[in-house]
Amino acid sequence: MGERLNHLWRIFGTGLSFLAFGLGGLALRLLVFPPLQWCVRDPLRRRRLVRRTVQRSFAAHVELMRRLGLLTYEIRHRERLQRDGLLILANHPTLIDVVFLVSLLPNADCVVKSAVARNPFMRGPVQAAGYVSNDDGAGLVEDCIAAVKAGGNLVIFPEGTRTVRGQPPKLQRGAANIAVRGRLDVTPVRLSCTPMTLGKGEKWYRVPTRRFHVVVDVQEDLPIARFLDAAEPGTGGDAAAARRLTDYLTNHLFV
Repeated sequence: MGERLNHLWRIFGTGLSFLAFGLGGLALRLLVFPPLQWCVRDPLRRRRLVRRTVQRSFAAHVELMRRLGLLTYEIRHRERLQRDGLLILANHPTLIDVVFLVSLLPNADCVVKSAVARNPFMRGPVQAAGYVSNDDGAGLVEDCIAAVKAGGNLVIFPEGTRTVRGQPPKLQRGAANIAVRGRLDVTPVRLSCTPMTLGKGEKWYRVPTRRFHVVVDVQEDLPIARFLDAAEPGTGGDAAAARRLTDYLTNHLFV
C-alpha cells in the first residue's frame, strides 16, 4: 500500500513540477525580464543578469523536484564549469538535461529555434539573454563560435534530440563543426538517469517505480588540436576533423 501511495505521489509531483516550470517561465517573461530591460541600460550587464536569473530559476526547479521526492542527483567535477567561454557538448537522455546543465552555469548560452526568437512573448527575453537563434545552418555555426569567444558557455546536444532508449546515439556534425572551425576545445558532459524516465517519446506520467537518480559528470576538456590536420581553418581538412571528433564522442563519451 505504501509503495502504491508513493508512486501516486510521484505522478502528482511530476505533474506539479511541470506546472511550476511553465508558470515560473511565464512569471519571468512578464514580471522579471521587462524591468531588467527597462532599468539596466548596459546590454552586456543586462545579458549577464538575465542569464543568472535563468540559472537560479532552473536551480530552484531542480531543488523543487528533489524536495518533492522525485529525484536525487550528483554533480561530478562541478568546478570545471566555473569558467567562461566553454563549448559544452552533452548527451541527452532525458527531458530535464538542459535544466540541470543551465542550473550550473551563471553565463549559459543556448541555441533557440528561430520561431521562438520571433515569438512576441519570447523575443524580449531571448534578445536580452543574447541566445543564439538557429535561423540558418551556415550562420548558426559562426554565431555559435562568436558566442563562445565572447565568453558565453554554449550548451549543445550533438544528437539534436533526446536519445531513443535502446538505440545507439546518432550524433550530427554541427557541434563538431563549431569546435573545429572555431578552434575551440570541448568540455564534454556525460549525463545519466537511473532508472530511466522522461526519455524520447515517453509520457511524463510514466514515472519509474522509485525516485530516479541523475548524474552530471563533467569530463576533462578535450583539446581540439588532437583532431585537426595541419590545414588552415576553412579548408577541406576541417570536414575530416569534424568526422574524427564526432566519431570520438560517439565511441567514448556518448555510450
